[in-house]
Amino acid sequence: MRKSRRSRLLRATLLVLLAAFALFPLLWMVSVSLMAPGEARQFPPPLLPDSPGFSAYRALFETTGIARYFLNSMFIASLGTLLSLMFNATAGYAFAKLRFKGRDRIFQLLLAALVIPAQVTMLPLFLMLKEIGLINTFAGVLIPVATSIFGIFLVRQYALSIPDELLEAARIDGASEGRIFLQIVVPVLTPILVTLALFTFLGTWSDFMWPLIILTDQEKYTLPVAIAALSREHVQDNEMMMAGAVLTVLPVLLLFLVLQRYYMQGLLAGSVKG
Repeated sequence: MRKSRRSRLLRATLLVLLAAFALFPLLWMVSVSLMAPGEARQFPPPLLPDSPGFSAYRALFETTGIARYFLNSMFIASLGTLLSLMFNATAGYAFAKLRFKGRDRIFQLLLAALVIPAQVTMLPLFLMLKEIGLINTFAGVLIPVATSIFGIFLVRQYALSIPDELLEAARIDGASEGRIFLQIVVPVLTPILVTLALFTFLGTWSDFMWPLIILTDQEKYTLPVAIAALSREHVQDNEMMMAGAVLTVLPVLLLFLVLQRYYMQGLLAGSVKG
């Protein structure tokens, strides 16, 4: 009994230490964002602000136009998530339950393409978008987000668990394929669709490289690109930059907390049913 208690206490202590180690940068980021201008440049740097305030946030919104970049990121991430759900859900369901010529071979080719790094495809994709006039447009940013091989694979593996008898019964009753998908398949896929939505929103919101490449107009910058540009202009304004970092992290953190239950359900169910 003593050994068991000691082992549980040791595990709990290690978990607390690991959690504190992981959370410390985030907590210090919030702390610095609440400090007075110049306070974070002291040596040694303080852990907590002497008099917490929101002067860094006010300066960020009043002098940098951060609200526009925030709205740009919100628009791109939200629309990209909707497009991703629409295309990946339909494609994943088709590969799982619809029969057509070459289905398995096409899916195998898609899986083989997963080993290709995304950075390798950026140049040819950029050149194609340049030819059709989508450089410096939100549409150019959204095209790589609209569909992904991983998203198709995720939905397909989950959709395999849907009984074929359920779909055949709906077809016998006269339901169209569109109605079957919307009224039968989508409710069953809800946990994995929430998981895919979180993955897509997080990835699109925090994406830096592709918006930096495709967008040339500063007014169309997303939040990560804008924060990187501002960090060069305000290299000494640690408090303002940390306020920008908090503004970047906060929406995705809130979204994850709100949808955490569905997210975990989708991951666990997918791991069993896949």
